[in-house]
Amino acid sequence: MINGKSVAVCAAFALGALSCGKTESTPAHKPMVSNVTKQSFGQTTDAQAIDLYILKNANGVEASIMNYGATLVSLKAPDKAGAVADVVLGFDSLDGYLKPEPYFGAIVGRYGNRIAKGRFTLDGVTYKLAVNNGENHLHGGIKGFDKVLWTARAIDSPTKPGVELKYLSKDGEEGYPGNLNVTVTYTLSPANELQIDYLATTDKDTVLNLTNHTYFNLSGGAAPDILGHELMINAERFTPVDAGLIPAGELRPVEGTPFDFRQPVAIGARIGASDEQLKRGKGYDHNFIVKRTGPGLELVARAVDPASGRVLEVLSTQPAVQFYSGNFLDGTLAGKGGRIIGHRSGFCLETQHYPDSPNHPAFPTVVLKPGETYSQSTVFRLAAR
Repeated sequence: MINGKSVAVCAAFALGALSCGKTESTPAHKPMVSNVTKQSFGQTTDAQAIDLYILKNANGVEASIMNYGATLVSLKAPDKAGAVADVVLGFDSLDGYLKPEPYFGAIVGRYGNRIAKGRFTLDGVTYKLAVNNGENHLHGGIKGFDKVLWTARAIDSPTKPGVELKYLSKDGEEGYPGNLNVTVTYTLSPANELQIDYLATTDKDTVLNLTNHTYFNLSGGAAPDILGHELMINAERFTPVDAGLIPAGELRPVEGTPFDFRQPVAIGARIGASDEQLKRGKGYDHNFIVKRTGPGLELVARAVDPASGRVLEVLSTQPAVQFYSGNFLDGTLAGKGGRIIGHRSGFCLETQHYPDSPNHPAFPTVVLKPGETYSQSTVFRLAAR
C-alpha cells in the first residue's frame, strides 16, 4: 500500500499551478490559538449521542466533523473579499443525516465506489456483498462506514487542531472478511489545509478502499449549481464504464474527449456533450487516473469559483479520483438554511483506488493482509484569489 506521509509538493503544471505547495492568498504567519471544541449534535434513533468537533485556525477557516459516519458536516472559508461561507453541502442538524441521503461529507467504506454484482473472489473464496446500487455494491453496502458511530478523540493543538476517529468493522460485516481496525484523523493547518489521514489493519485478508464523500460548492451557496466552477484534474487517463457504472478494464486517454481537464475548464462546458460515457453517468461520475511523479502527496485536482475567488486544491497519496458532478441531486432534499439541494449543486472529488478493483487483477491492488498497514492521506487546501 502507498504510504500516506506528507511530503513537500511542487506542482509543475503549465496551468497556473501554485508553486511548491504555497497557495495564492493563504495568510502565512498569523499567530495561532488552540482551537478545537466539542458540542452535542443530537442523538440517533437508538439514543446514541452524536458529537460535533469544530476545528478552527486564525485565518477564518473552520471545519466541523461529527462522529456519526466520521462526517465532514461543514467547511467554512473566506472568499477574495474576506467573507466567510460554508463550501460543502449537508444539513444543519443530525436529522438530515439519519434519513436516506447521498453520503454528504461521510467516510465511505469498506469499499468506496462500486463492486460489480456485489461479489469478489479472494484467496479462492467468493464473498457476496449487499447489492444496493442496481445490481452492484456501492460505498460499503446497506450499513457502510457512513452509517456507524465512530469513537472520537479531540486533538487540541495550537497549530494543528484535529479529531481522531476509530471504528472496528467486524469480520463478516456487510459481507467483508476480517476484523478491520480503522482510524481516520482530520487536522486543520495554519495554511488552510484540511488533511484526512487513513490507517487500517486487519486480522484476515480483505479488500479496502476508503474515501471521503464531500460535496463542494465554493460559492458558499451563492450559486445554485457548480457548472461555472473551473476544474483541473491531473489525469491523462480515465476508466470508461458500462451502463451500471462499472469499469470495463480499459484505461482510456482523456485527450480529445469531454474528460480532458488537464487544463482548467468550466464543469458545465462539455457536460451536455453527445458522448456515450457522459450519458451513462448522466454527467461526470468517472474515475480518473492521477498522473503521479512519485510516492507521497500529489496534486490531484484544482477547482476555482470565479465569482467568489475561492480555490480548492486536492492533494492525495491515492492513485485515482472519482469526479462526480452531482447528477443525481434532484431537489428533493432541503439542506443548510432550508436551501433546496438542486441538480448539480455540488461536486465530489473522491480520492480512491479504482472502482471494482477486486474483480480486475490488472488494477492496483486493494488487498490488505494481516501484518500490513493501510496508510493513505488526502488534503483539501483552501485559498482565495
